[in-house]
Amino acid sequence: VQLQAFGGGLVQAGDSLRLSCAASGRTFSSYSMGWFRQAPGKEREFVASINRSGGSTYYADSVKGRFTISRDNAKNTAYLQMNSLKPEDTAVYYCAARSGSYYYTVNSEYDYWGQGTLVTVSS
Repeated sequence: VQLQAFGGGLVQAGDSLRLSCAASGRTFSSYSMGWFRQAPGKEREFVASINRSGGSTYYADSVKGRFTISRDNAKNTAYLQMNSLKPEDTAVYYCAARSGSYYYTVNSEYDYWGQGTLVTVSS
């Protein structure tokens, strides 16, 4: 599967942004999806994940209550709705996919990665 993440941009603290991850192929519904981010000088970190049906989600503590991951299997697309953005959310955001039934939170558990989209939150 090929992934393309888009929707990043420059916003102010407190604003909202929605990222999208478009997947190629006909088996999107068999993949669990995840969002990760990498800030300058830091390692890539887990943000959110969703299982293949969309019925189960999991979030990093730092974004819980502010971000929402979702998916539309009919459109082969996963989303990350980001509300109440903070300057510390500034990073390149990556979507990732792997086959499986659950949600996954570790980088190495994912087989496919998108190219990343930059989110910059100004104070």
